[in-house]
Amino acid sequence: MNNFYKPLVCKFALGIFSSMFLLHAPVSQAAAEPIPIASFFKESQFRDARLSPDGKNIAMIMKGANDRMVLAVLEIGQLRPEVIANYEDKDVRSVHWINNERLVYDLMDMQYKDVQRFFGPGLYAVNKDSSKRLRLVTHQYTGARTKVVGNELPWNTRFLDIVEGSSSPDIFVIQSAGGSSGASDLYRLNTMTGNTEITPRPGKVGKWLIDKNGVPRIAVTTAEEKSIIYYKDSKKDAWRVLATSDWASYDRITPVFFSPEGDLYVSANNGKDLSSLYRFDLGKNQLDPEPIISLKGYDFEGQLIYNQADKKVLGMRYEMSRPATIWFDESMAEKQKQVDALLPNTFNALYLPSDLKSNVTLVYSYSDIAPGVWQLFDFSTGKLTRLGVSKPEIQPEQMAEKEMLSYTARDGMQIPVNLTLPKNSTGKNLPAVVLVHGGPYARGNHWGFNAQAQFLASRGYAVIEPDFRGSLGYGLKHFQAGLKQWGLAMQDDIADAAKWAAAKGYVDPKRVCIAGADYGGYSSLMGLIKDPDIFRCGIEWAGITDINLLYDIHLTEVSDQFKWFGMPVLIGDQVKDAAQLKATSPLENAGKLTRPLLMAYGKHDNRTPLEHGTKFYKAVKEKNAHVEWVEYPEEGHGFYLLKNNIDFWGRVEKFLEQNIGKGESLATSATSATSATSSASK
Repeated sequence: MNNFYKPLVCKFALGIFSSMFLLHAPVSQAAAEPIPIASFFKESQFRDARLSPDGKNIAMIMKGANDRMVLAVLEIGQLRPEVIANYEDKDVRSVHWINNERLVYDLMDMQYKDVQRFFGPGLYAVNKDSSKRLRLVTHQYTGARTKVVGNELPWNTRFLDIVEGSSSPDIFVIQSAGGSSGASDLYRLNTMTGNTEITPRPGKVGKWLIDKNGVPRIAVTTAEEKSIIYYKDSKKDAWRVLATSDWASYDRITPVFFSPEGDLYVSANNGKDLSSLYRFDLGKNQLDPEPIISLKGYDFEGQLIYNQADKKVLGMRYEMSRPATIWFDESMAEKQKQVDALLPNTFNALYLPSDLKSNVTLVYSYSDIAPGVWQLFDFSTGKLTRLGVSKPEIQPEQMAEKEMLSYTARDGMQIPVNLTLPKNSTGKNLPAVVLVHGGPYARGNHWGFNAQAQFLASRGYAVIEPDFRGSLGYGLKHFQAGLKQWGLAMQDDIADAAKWAAAKGYVDPKRVCIAGADYGGYSSLMGLIKDPDIFRCGIEWAGITDINLLYDIHLTEVSDQFKWFGMPVLIGDQVKDAAQLKATSPLENAGKLTRPLLMAYGKHDNRTPLEHGTKFYKAVKEKNAHVEWVEYPEEGHGFYLLKNNIDFWGRVEKFLEQNIGKGESLATSATSATSATSSASK
């Protein structure tokens, strides 16, 4: 494992089928017209598939009656699945096998007909034949079709993990410890009886790590500004401290995996710019000197693939510019080659049953132009059987390819950027949208299907997505360069992305718009205020309009811990940095925004409350008549109802046409129907 592994470099355009078995995708319309907005923003028609531990059954979340997501189980070798959970007013959100007979799942309302959806998703257990159903966790929804009985935990309880390698009906769940600290209690829950056993916690635990024998071993706690990692020996009850770091620090140890041999693996920088995967010596309370795996140019982001039956780590999935899998087990490496030979242009993740003697695996495939596809592969026959597709109306050969590049900011820092150019365009002198990711302390760019970028590209716009300083995934220096830089160097990076694209000839510098949600909304407003010569218009939804409002509004999803110890370090202190926060506040500078602006908010947004939007709209419209406002009464942080996405992105399309001109849109045509089965190669 002490080698550096390069990711696979591959893409694939799949012939798309419906999420239901053996149904073909709709034929393209004969009359040339833009790809419908709905095709991009419809909810997934097939959400997930999971193999039972013995590899004999597949649990699937798929579109069923009443346009709701249902849970079905397919016995391998049979033609059609049996639906075991469906509701008139809810959708199945996620599912896990507990053992070969029993599953656990939770719910949500994807049609958002009830504003009370913002509470918990509940939790249910059921046998694969739909018997012995039990509601384990309550939520405020009522009128479920199936009557459930037994003990119920509060709505703020969530699934965490199964007890691997046993026929036990137990699972682990976490329950909010109350308040807004982010702390949680850990319970072992019997899914047949509803009985629970709590694990004593060493403090305000925000993360738990269970070993592969079903024993809690790691607890990550917060104490004021400190993050503390506790460890518990399997033979002792007492917790002891392994490591302590500043709560808001990026340079800290993150537990990843506890091996069956009792080894702890963590992600850490260990004095270096980029984080890597290390073994943590529990005897010495320190990292091993050398990393096990490093990813050139990227922080470590990955998952170890463990097989309980053999008690062995088989491989690892990780992400660099693209996702990839490396297998430490030679037989699995050969199986991956077998699948990749059939699907040479997608990333293909293999999900194995615990019983490796089984000849089947689930394959989840996707690329930048192809949404997710689930298939069953039989190694003995070499046959792939399609199970479902997330977005069957998307034809990959019509989508625009994404390229990860970089540019030099004005101070010399290298900034990663994703560039998506419209399909079949010249790639030169195009109207463009700089799409700013939210967070902002997250990695914005991933190699996968992005509905927003693809929609904009389908309308003829180049899409520029910078991972500005402060973004995660590119090392400590890249992150730390963004500390307290809202509206300053972070904003300059975004302006420099537009300048870079213009200098390269990709875009027309007089036809650039800026857009984004959450922090991306903040940046869009600041871009129009600070750089009106670069950005001719702006679009923001669910956008932060004032940093002080983040501090002052208490009924939000922003934890007190983040307000007290995170925001002063990452964004700015309300007292010490008061002048800077005022100077970089869109609300305080609303009178300077004169460019056309489209604003959109959800009435029930608990992360960026509606007040951010209403206050700014009131202030900006006093001097700017070119501001469009829309409020969606059913929505929260982001828009999920199809009708609202159609409305919003329809407004975006018209707004862009009015302010930077119409791009050359990719239209559907009769000829596209004949080419739908051909793959698009890079």
